[in-house]
Amino acid sequence: MATQPSSTGGQWKRSHKARKRWSQRVTDSSDALDLETGVFTLEDPREIALSLKRSAERSQRRKADPFCSAMSMLTFYINRAGRRLPADKRARLEAAKDELRALYHRR
Repeated sequence: MATQPSSTGGQWKRSHKARKRWSQRVTDSSDALDLETGVFTLEDPREIALSLKRSAERSQRRKADPFCSAMSMLTFYINRAGRRLPADKRARLEAAKDELRALYHRR
């Protein structure tokens, strides 16, 4: 991983290119869910929740129970998008959390 001196006085920071795709590496190499393609681009929060539920229940890579794995993946996506996530998409994904809780009877 490429490093360079930071402006904070002698500490080394990873270059932007090295930091840029860490979340993709985490998703690929961790015991995360095997998600259906385009799950986070769906328009209906219930469809997002149903897709996450299917993925969590089918996945052989998860360590936690299906609800926790699905909710963690949704939260991970929202957090990684950060400020770049448009308000309407954030609202849709937050609504998907509520749908996921309802599907697992966790209100």
